[in-house]
Amino acid sequence: MDFETLASIWAGLIALAVLVYVILDGFDLGVGILFPLGRSTRERDVMMNSVAPVWDGNETWLILGGGGLFAVFPLAYSVVMTALYVPILTMLLALVFRGVAFEYRWRTKRWKPVWDAAFFGGSLVATFAQGIALGALVQGIPVAGRAYAGGWWDWLTPFSLLTGVALVVGYALLGATWLVMKTEGPLQLRMRDLAWWLGAATLALIGLVSLITPFLEPVYFQRWFNLPGSLWTMIVPLVMLALAWSFFTGLNAHRDARPFLSALGFFVASFAGLGISFYPMIVPPALTIWEAAAPAESLAFALVGVAILLPLILAYTGYAYWVFRGKVREGEGYH
Repeated sequence: MDFETLASIWAGLIALAVLVYVILDGFDLGVGILFPLGRSTRERDVMMNSVAPVWDGNETWLILGGGGLFAVFPLAYSVVMTALYVPILTMLLALVFRGVAFEYRWRTKRWKPVWDAAFFGGSLVATFAQGIALGALVQGIPVAGRAYAGGWWDWLTPFSLLTGVALVVGYALLGATWLVMKTEGPLQLRMRDLAWWLGAATLALIGLVSLITPFLEPVYFQRWFNLPGSLWTMIVPLVMLALAWSFFTGLNAHRDARPFLSALGFFVASFAGLGISFYPMIVPPALTIWEAAAPAESLAFALVGVAILLPLILAYTGYAYWVFRGKVREGEGYH
């Protein structure tokens, strides 16, 4: 394969890894954000047990996305890490703290409230930092030559704060719909009611971010509002409308799985919208996929490893979800 094809394949693989991370780790971060809403220790145990078998496996995709970016798009990696050092480091530290809390809260009674707070705080901070990093990337990272040309605080803007809040609300929606699917009784009923409001808020925030984004960079505006290309891009909002109908009707009909799957669809459709705005840029507005890619030999060598490992990751991820399917009940699960 030629260089352009290899770089495009790798861009697709990294985009896939990021998307799978968002939709898988999103719901378990969402459960952490909703953790204080558990009205008793037993309810909080059920909430944590609903994600206990899969949460650490979900973060494999973050490693794949970040490691892949470092290996095959080193220029993009260096620019993004320099520009977004603070939110990315904050996210990683929060994920570590959250993982420690996940383990330690089961080993103590006296300090359990402390670790409950740590689980909630780590989930909230990690999500907010992810949203800020996303917003900073979307609004554009200045590059001069082959280096970041912005300031230390360029990532902190009203738009990045908006995307941070939007991601917190969106992950909370995924967490609520996950608990609707995985639990029963009073907890499930409360999460179903909460999911309705979180769904409405998520759609409103997606709409607001989508309205602002085309005005951040001229290329974004051209992608969305120039005929005949805009005839294709309008598919995304139409899909979002269909998903919104599926989500709310599923909640009203007391369908346990449909709201969760529809909420995942919100993120997939939003990610597709980002792809429309970005491609072929990997660091907008300055670097394209081909400008940031490693040599063709490195891309081909790494692709062989991914061709072996990716099916294995997909297989054990699918197997874990299959084994631990069904409802989570009090007294069952991780201890």
